[in-house]
Amino acid sequence: MAADQRPSNSPRSSKPTSASITSVNSTEIYYSRQKAASDRNLELDSNANTNWDNPCMADTSPLTDNSTDVEPSPKAGKSAIVSTVHDTNKNADTKTLRRLAQNREAARKSRLRKKAYVQQLESSRIKLNQLEQELQRARQQGFYFGGSSSDQNGGNTNNTNAANSGQSKLLNFRKFISSEFLFVPGALAFDMDYARWMEEHQRQVSELRSGLQAHMADNELRVLVDGFMSHYDELFRLKGVAAKADVFHLVSGMWKTPAERCFMWMGGFRPSELLKILIPQLEPLTEQQLLGICNLQQSSQQAEDALSQGMEALQQSLADTLAAGSLGNSPNVANYMGQMAMAMGKLGTLENFVRQADNLRQQTLQQMHRILTTRQAARGLLAMGDYFARLRALSSLWSARPRE
Repeated sequence: MAADQRPSNSPRSSKPTSASITSVNSTEIYYSRQKAASDRNLELDSNANTNWDNPCMADTSPLTDNSTDVEPSPKAGKSAIVSTVHDTNKNADTKTLRRLAQNREAARKSRLRKKAYVQQLESSRIKLNQLEQELQRARQQGFYFGGSSSDQNGGNTNNTNAANSGQSKLLNFRKFISSEFLFVPGALAFDMDYARWMEEHQRQVSELRSGLQAHMADNELRVLVDGFMSHYDELFRLKGVAAKADVFHLVSGMWKTPAERCFMWMGGFRPSELLKILIPQLEPLTEQQLLGICNLQQSSQQAEDALSQGMEALQQSLADTLAAGSLGNSPNVANYMGQMAMAMGKLGTLENFVRQADNLRQQTLQQMHRILTTRQAARGLLAMGDYFARLRALSSLWSARPRE
């Protein structure tokens, strides 16, 4: 006991024993291992959290198995499903947006095409109105061309320029119509052809007048007269085509000036009346020529009377057909259609009357050409041209008169 109660500060007690050193080292190693294990766990948790936040990032930890045979965790499978659904929805949205963009572009182009088409129609309408006005002005300028023998010196130059200007405008009008419209109604087509015919007619009147004033040789003058006659043959051909397309337009005389319409007979001039006007302009005539012209005038008058009586009978027959049955009440559909069919059939006779009247006019001109000499025929054709030109001038003056 005495030995065991030694002081604590004795030199012996200050030396560590082997057992105590071993115990201390074991404790330090233990705590070092615990700390290392704790540090590794913290590192693994940090890597796991990072990978879960970004499923597309591959786990490169040395403690993680990268084998593809390992079954993914439920959290990774859920992330893959969500990603697949997200990609599918994204593709569907992309297709929808692309389709909507295509529809918007197609609608925009359709609006632009419609706008351009409307603008083209409006531009065509404006051009048509302008050209029609130019056509009317050209006709009015042509009314004074060759209208009086007293204007032969001073007015021919201006009238010729006006006629040339009108002719170019008419050609532009025809080109515009042919390029803008696939189908031209018969009445409009005839009006255009007649305007062109009038321009050429005025040119031929000018040449014939110049030939007579220059005392052109008979052979050269005959060429002008034959061309003049051929030009009238062309007019009768055009009228024949127009009669098939729209006989009412031809008979109404809307292609003529108002003063000319006052003297119209079945779509043209009366041959007998024209002969009365021309005879004084052709003197002196031989007895044989005078007899031939009188016979021609008489036969023309008889033919005119026959055609006029036939026209009156046609008008009466049409009136009777349309007035059949009761008027003012609701008509029976079958009866009404039957009446219209009968009236349409009778209107076909109107075209025949107009054609016969034009044949009479053409034959009268040809007979006059055969009866007269070349120079007389030239004078007669020139007088006929001046007469119709004065009628057109009268219409122009009447339209331009001051109104109170």
